[in-house]
Amino acid sequence: MKYGFLTLDDVDVENKCVLLRVDINCPIYPETKDLLDDRRIKSHIITIEELVSNNAKVVVLAHQGRPGESEFITLEKHAKRLSELLDLDVKYVDDIFGPKAREEIKKLDAGEILMLENVRFYSEEMLNRPSDVHARSVFVQKLTPLIDIFVNDAFAAAHRSHASLVGFTEVLPSYAGRVMEKEVEVLTKVLNDAKNEGKNVVIVLGGAKVKDSIRVMEKILQNNVKKILTAGVVANVFLVAKGYDIGEKNYEIIRGKGLESLICIAKNLISKYSNDKIETPIDFVFNRYVGSFTKHVDELPLPYLIVDVGPETIREYAEIIKNADIVIANGAAGIVERKEYSTGTREIIKAIADSKAYSVVGGGHLVSVIKEMGVANKINHISTGGGACMLFLAGEKLPAIRALQKAAKRMMGERISK
Repeated sequence: MKYGFLTLDDVDVENKCVLLRVDINCPIYPETKDLLDDRRIKSHIITIEELVSNNAKVVVLAHQGRPGESEFITLEKHAKRLSELLDLDVKYVDDIFGPKAREEIKKLDAGEILMLENVRFYSEEMLNRPSDVHARSVFVQKLTPLIDIFVNDAFAAAHRSHASLVGFTEVLPSYAGRVMEKEVEVLTKVLNDAKNEGKNVVIVLGGAKVKDSIRVMEKILQNNVKKILTAGVVANVFLVAKGYDIGEKNYEIIRGKGLESLICIAKNLISKYSNDKIETPIDFVFNRYVGSFTKHVDELPLPYLIVDVGPETIREYAEIIKNADIVIANGAAGIVERKEYSTGTREIIKAIADSKAYSVVGGGHLVSVIKEMGVANKINHISTGGGACMLFLAGEKLPAIRALQKAAKRMMGERISK
């Protein structure tokens, strides 16, 4: 129990019904709803193949998107893609814990795989509750009698205290899958190295998950971090905190995502750690009805949408990355779904790949671009998680890992008592 939890090395799964929680949450093409990148699905192949080869009955539990978002779809396409990757039949049922799902679980034979429906279709899944409270939910209570073992391989969602991530650990023998185990192993080493005062640590935070990014900043700025480079909606929030008027179209995104309350926190962070630590873009690419154009930050506000960082920002950020010992990046700099607005993200990735720094990159959209650019071999660790990776490196105890550790203590105590 090197990291305080048990792994697949500690259990015999033969003919056991294993509930496997994975994170196969993929970027989705808005128009077709097809999977944009299947890297997360591929990452769990190692765990699934091990369970199948050891004659387990595998019940896959996963989520996709969030309610109200365009990426909130069923897992039917995920099951089909997993089937293709494994070259095995992966059954899919459009039910989570109702009669259809339970009946299909009962039918499983050793070596077979069943994927349940998007767990976030269950309204209580995303409530952040303690594990013992989730254990009493109808979801956990309905599935538990049919399951022998719970395996959590969903590192990318480990920072959530959701029912499917922590509830089953209270009532079932629980283990970490191979992805969870590997992520904790690699990131623990990076975390220890980053605490070395002689290291020049640079963090790149982009994308739209501002709440997670600020949680990371609050933790990681207390450690040995030289610079945080912001981009995307994260940067927009910090620009407002610095007193810039980013324009109504851009502020509407902050308002629409319910991020206004974070502006005050951003102001406090800037005040505490100074502008020198938290960098914001100095120029932007704007979208207008015909084409796009670049403007300096001092020319704000403009009645157009910010879609990427500009060339001056790219040069400045690349120079900072060049001199780093450790670079950790999460989130895109622009709207990477549209190639014309992905230049900032691509150039920042190129700078990371070309640097001599030990590099860790997480986040679905960022990883998709890395794959497309063909530079994955130049990144030291591509994490399956975005927010989970960053919060782990910030030193935060992730709920799903805590739940596995708690389960391990209980299980070891039960073994001793016997």
